[in-house]
Amino acid sequence: MRILILGGTRFLGRALARLAVDQGHDVTCAARGVSGVAPAGVRFAPVDRDDPDALVSLAGEGFDAVLDVTRQVSHARHALTALADHVGHWSFVSTISVYADDTTPGQTATDAPVLAPAPPDVDGPIGPDHRWYGECKVSIEQLVRERMGVARSFICRAGLIVGVEDPSDRFPYWVRRLAAGGEVLAPGRPTDRVQFVDVVDLAAWLLHAAGTRLSGTYDGIGPAMSRADLLAGVAAGLGVADPALTWVDQEFLLSRDVREWSGERALPLWVRLPESGGLMDRDARPALNAGLALRPLPDTVRATASWMTAHPAAVRQGGLDPADEAAVLREWQAVRNR
Repeated sequence: MRILILGGTRFLGRALARLAVDQGHDVTCAARGVSGVAPAGVRFAPVDRDDPDALVSLAGEGFDAVLDVTRQVSHARHALTALADHVGHWSFVSTISVYADDTTPGQTATDAPVLAPAPPDVDGPIGPDHRWYGECKVSIEQLVRERMGVARSFICRAGLIVGVEDPSDRFPYWVRRLAAGGEVLAPGRPTDRVQFVDVVDLAAWLLHAAGTRLSGTYDGIGPAMSRADLLAGVAAGLGVADPALTWVDQEFLLSRDVREWSGERALPLWVRLPESGGLMDRDARPALNAGLALRPLPDTVRATASWMTAHPAAVRQGGLDPADEAAVLREWQAVRNR
């Protein structure tokens, strides 16, 4: 195929471009190029998507497929205006953050309510908490369906993406923490659910969707697993036998200002229950039935660990630092021994 990737210089976009080249496709990446570089073997087209006409020059090139990951409504509108009538298939990487209900486990893209679109004066996420992120993705989904039609559009609502070149601290935190050894603070209960997808597996599915002209809306996510299975899989990938896990109650952690999900003083991939019980426990069967293929968790861990070792400066150092973790564990043990 002749593929146009709008992006291609960072994480999922780079994984898409690299894999597409490996599969023998003719790949063009259109981006500013300020967040990274496109992989070897692709044609790089420098564009500023703030310019409404930035992609017009590419319209006549006969691309079979476009893949876009944008979160800017205007960027999507400009791209569709320039290209929609000149390409065969459009894949848009949306997010599970479009859903209005994070409480209910087991939902699918066909039965879960979504947020309202972003207000007309909001073009993209705002501030460090990415306010309007989900709403902007909803707006872009609507634009793609309107301009491409349902039959020529594929909406992939990605969940947590992990693996090589992960720009977050979420999955790398647990790889780093279990590799360090010692007593490990494990949040919540062993049975709490965790859900993610390897970046290369997601990229392969997006290319499969483009090649087969898959249409519709799906969650791009692997099956949920227990937190105990997650940590066991990380340990297996690192060759760590019997990690020393101490499970600490959710309410105790919250009372000690241990935070959820990501960032400073956080335990990544941990969400508050029951309020967020559906965020990491969506039904992955529609995606699996539509061709999403997943590698074993230890393979993702090994690839992530190798990348972290080779590129330490690229790894975000978030999460709970060792001194804070040790202090919380001492307090927890003291409470339990009373």
